Amino acid sequence: MKQKILITSALPYANGPLHFGHIAGAYLPGDCHARYQRFKGRDVLYICGSDEYGIAITLSAEMEGRTPKEQVDLYHKINSDFFRQLNFSFDHYSRTTWKGHAGPVQQFFRELLENGYIEEKVTDQLYSEEDGRFLADRYVVGECPSCGYDPARGDECPKCGASYDAIQLKNPRSKLTGSSLSLKKTKHWFLLLEKFREPLLEWIETKNWKPNVINFIRGYIKNLHPRAITRDMTWGIPVPLPDTDGKVLYVWFDAPIGYISSSMEWAQDIGKPDKWKDYWCDADTKLIHFLGKDNIPFHAAIFPAMIMGQNQPYKLVDDVPANEFYNLEGHKFSKSEGWTIDLEDFFSKYTADQIRYAIAANAPETTDSEFTWKDFQSRCNAELLGKYGNLVNRVMVFASKQCDGKIPSLGVLESEDQAFLERLKELTEQVDECYAQYRLRAACHLIMEIAQEGNVYFNSRRPWVQAKENRDKMFTTIRCCVECLKLLALVSAPIIPETAQKIWQMLGISSKLSEQSWDDVKSMELPDNQVLGKPEILFRKIEDTEIAQELEKLAKMTKKVKQSGEIKLEPLKPSITFDEFTKLDLRVGQVVAAEAVPKSKKLLKLQVDIGHEIRTVVSGISQFYKPEELVGKKVVFVANLKPTKLMGIESQGMVLAGSQGDLLELPAAEALPPGSVVS
Repeated sequence: MKQKILITSALPYANGPLHFGHIAGAYLPGDCHARYQRFKGRDVLYICGSDEYGIAITLSAEMEGRTPKEQVDLYHKINSDFFRQLNFSFDHYSRTTWKGHAGPVQQFFRELLENGYIEEKVTDQLYSEEDGRFLADRYVVGECPSCGYDPARGDECPKCGASYDAIQLKNPRSKLTGSSLSLKKTKHWFLLLEKFREPLLEWIETKNWKPNVINFIRGYIKNLHPRAITRDMTWGIPVPLPDTDGKVLYVWFDAPIGYISSSMEWAQDIGKPDKWKDYWCDADTKLIHFLGKDNIPFHAAIFPAMIMGQNQPYKLVDDVPANEFYNLEGHKFSKSEGWTIDLEDFFSKYTADQIRYAIAANAPETTDSEFTWKDFQSRCNAELLGKYGNLVNRVMVFASKQCDGKIPSLGVLESEDQAFLERLKELTEQVDECYAQYRLRAACHLIMEIAQEGNVYFNSRRPWVQAKENRDKMFTTIRCCVECLKLLALVSAPIIPETAQKIWQMLGISSKLSEQSWDDVKSMELPDNQVLGKPEILFRKIEDTEIAQELEKLAKMTKKVKQSGEIKLEPLKPSITFDEFTKLDLRVGQVVAAEAVPKSKKLLKLQVDIGHEIRTVVSGISQFYKPEELVGKKVVFVANLKPTKLMGIESQGMVLAGSQGDLLELPAAEALPPGSVVS
């Protein structure tokens, strides 16, 4: 009976488009492993789907002017299309808004509650009178209780890194409206995770996982405490209890159950509604969660605890090969800051196999790694083109010309031929081991070593000389090279499947390589005189000018986003009363003179006519305006600000300016005379 392998990749959150950083962590490693296990003859079910509930969805939807459903529909399509572009081999790609997801999620809640693992509590939460709702941490900003930084997020301070509950913030306010918040009592349900501490610690000691995963999760489990699993909102799976309108299950509770509900949907789609149980309810199934390191707690502690608290015999995870972070040119991928890659443009120039290989060859398996355009060029030119593609092309072209486009017979092997074939066999076994151990970087290195061995052998045997002196030896050389191409296609197929299939077809085989058995292909003897396919160039050279253009484009995108305001805006300040506002004396002023302040790069000394008198003002705008541009310009002026000295000059007021990122602009009231009131 075939061993069952159940593979999941972390459900991508449907509030924005995926990028190559995401692909490196949870998705490419999962896809390569699924492809490898299928080659090994295992019964594989590879599951994924969009994570579509939660506060972040409602927040991004509100900010982008959509309903939550419109938001998830948009990004579900964008991300599933992206996976298709990259040739991912999911057996099923679902979404947590499908109608069959709520059932198993609510079943988990009921059984955990019945078994004494969920407790109802009344707690104080932040409430917005203006919004008419409780606001969860992602909707809240305020002053950090540790370092005083403002604006700090509702769960973590970006300055000092402190973690806290949103109710600990000083002067908390709504991230959306800036309205002040107050504490109000509300009822929620908590998962008593501390009850699973000992069972989880005993279970984790049986695992031989990556050291970074084991070391992290052991400490995390020791500090488990009750965690709220409900929220006051309407976008989510309803709490399955009476009188709980407006209460939904928190996204971190429902999302991992999406693996199970996705499997249920897959079983329905193939007409075998109970088939999912063959994987999830069989202790002999091997369950592997592929994810980034930020998802370790949910998959290696919380979800296993939820399963331990069930009455259903769900499978506990067997391996969590979590990866580190994958960055772009030294920084995190960030669409909001323009630090990203235009995927539509990328796929118009480069292939899925090129990026799959470039990511795999530098995968963040034990430490953070990054995509750089120079590394991408080097991988494509020196490795895919220079070693891999070069070997395939020279062997196929030579065989086409000198062997009548057919596979020649092996003939008599000399010691060099035998050593070459033995080396190929040895390297193929090593690649096999790398895939089994989730080591894509090492697999890529070995694939290129096979290609290089082929190139060295071809050069040393000099078949172009053998063609003149001893054609039987030439036939043996080319036959050994054909064997190398066959194995090269096999070992590279999990990472670069389209290219591997092209080689397979060039060898004169019409079947799909992905449907073959690893061991069968490895031992397969290609028939003598089999007609070879037409030689095909597998990869093109990427020129230096292209890379320079990509780097320039990246810089321009970042600048354009900053200029267009597509960056994170500062939160609104706390509300003030009308009486407080009227204390400001805002006037129209006219600049009558302007000069640079000596020894200062930013400051200008302005003489501003405010109707009643001319004031001296020091303003930090020299990087945006030249002195001569300001003379005669009308500005908005704060006339009742107490004087202060800057660079030894008394500044008698303030000129107002609007700013965003690297932009600054002076608002004006050109038709009004100096001294006019601004209100």
